[in-house]
Amino acid sequence: MSAQPDHAPVTAYAPTPGAPAELLAQLRADKRADRWVPAFEREWSAALEESRRTFSLAGLYEVVQDWQGRIAHAPAVDTFVASGYDDSDAVDLAELRRRRG
Repeated sequence: MSAQPDHAPVTAYAPTPGAPAELLAQLRADKRADRWVPAFEREWSAALEESRRTFSLAGLYEVVQDWQGRIAHAPAVDTFVASGYDDSDAVDLAELRRRRG
């Protein structure tokens, strides 16, 4: 029996060094800036503190990836909301991702 994992580990995407600043600039330019900028800053601060404790950049990478996804998908979400579809039975994908992690 081998002690090696039977699957390849997922390599974390490493954003460019300027990605957080670019992301913050995009958030400030968005119509949701009044809600999104403070939320991003809270998540970034928490991830930064975790990074200091754990010496891991994974949390910082995750914050950048999550917010890049939110910005990228915002137009589709706006279209969905404007369409009037009922999404009351939706599943929170962020919660599912946390459970799998």
